[in-house]
Amino acid sequence: MSCDRIQDSLDAYLDRELDVLSARDFERHLNDCDACRVAFERYRDLQASVKTQLPYFQAPESLVRKIRTQLGSSERRGEPSTIAWRAWAVAASLVICLAFGTLLFRSALRPSSTELIADQVVSSHIRSLMANHLVDVPSSDQHTVKPWFNGKLDFAPPIRDLSPEGFPLIGGRLDYVDARAVAALVYKRRQHPINLFLWPASDVDSKPSALVIRGYHVIHGIQSHTAYWAISDLNADELKQFVQDFFYQSRERSDRSADYTTRTTVHSNFIAAKRGNAHNHGSQSPQMPVRPLIRESRLPLPAPCAA
Repeated sequence: MSCDRIQDSLDAYLDRELDVLSARDFERHLNDCDACRVAFERYRDLQASVKTQLPYFQAPESLVRKIRTQLGSSERRGEPSTIAWRAWAVAASLVICLAFGTLLFRSALRPSSTELIADQVVSSHIRSLMANHLVDVPSSDQHTVKPWFNGKLDFAPPIRDLSPEGFPLIGGRLDYVDARAVAALVYKRRQHPINLFLWPASDVDSKPSALVIRGYHVIHGIQSHTAYWAISDLNADELKQFVQDFFYQSRERSDRSADYTTRTTVHSNFIAAKRGNAHNHGSQSPQMPVRPLIRESRLPLPAPCAA
């Protein structure tokens, strides 16, 4: 079953109206799909609340006798009863109101996209720990991990070396979140693994948001058209520091390193050009003389000591 069909079959499954094969497909899909399982549990709780908590009004006996009397007299005359029609109209209105209210409750209790993604991220993190399958490519070298994703994803995930900040890279793996393949980078802080899920985002950058789900700290947001979800059993402050280091401090360190390399290259080229001009001075057309880098000393030599 697809997710859309599961949503349409919630009532039928709870009311036991599905056939055996459809019920088995329904249950099999719930076991494999975290999002549909969350929606099913919420809707099941809603149905139970409607049955147990909504007030039930019973018509008074006087009204029941009056309706029965009117129905009996109308049948004898062969004419439709006005009260009967009104009773049917009231009943139909109640059914419509109840159905409309159920739809409102269902839409209100349906988890948002952020809640669904958060639940999937936490489930993926727990599965990676339980199955001892944190990484598909174990390596602390970002130049080994990043090429591994080539051909496996439709984007190139950013990977940074955070060893100087105390978050060494462990490796990476493929995962599946929000109905798409994503990159899962694994870092470590002491004995605490950190899963960082990354995938492209078309939305503008957003500030990090912190959550606590099933005892795990989660930070998510969008940076440079990349959606990120970081999760760990680390304390909130250290996980926040990890996110800041990944998207800001490590980038500044890389920029400083690139700037130093550029300035060193320019200086080396300048020295090489000056040396080349000095070497070709006698064999080419007259050129401007090159001032020596170290001038000769013009001070007189001291007189030799008397024997």
